[in-house]
Amino acid sequence: MKLERKHAIVLLAIAVWNVVTYARFIKALADTEGRPTGYYVAHTILIIVNFAIAALLGTWGVRAYKGAAKESQSSSV
Repeated sequence: MKLERKHAIVLLAIAVWNVVTYARFIKALADTEGRPTGYYVAHTILIIVNFAIAALLGTWGVRAYKGAAKESQSSSV
C-alpha cells in the first residue's frame, strides 16, 4: 500500500496532537492531590501508551512523507 503526502500529514498531525494533549494531561495530573494510587498508575500508563502511539504514528508519517517525496521526484524525472 502506498501512502501519499496527505496520509503522511494526517499521521504526523495525529502524533503531534497526542503529544500536545497528553503533555497538558501530565500537568493536570501533577496538579491533582488526594487521589488513590491506582488513579495515578492508570493515568500514567495511559500517558505512556499514548506517547508510544504518537512515536509510532510519527515514524510512519515521516517515512510516508519521505517516500511520497521520493516517488514524486522519480516520476518527474
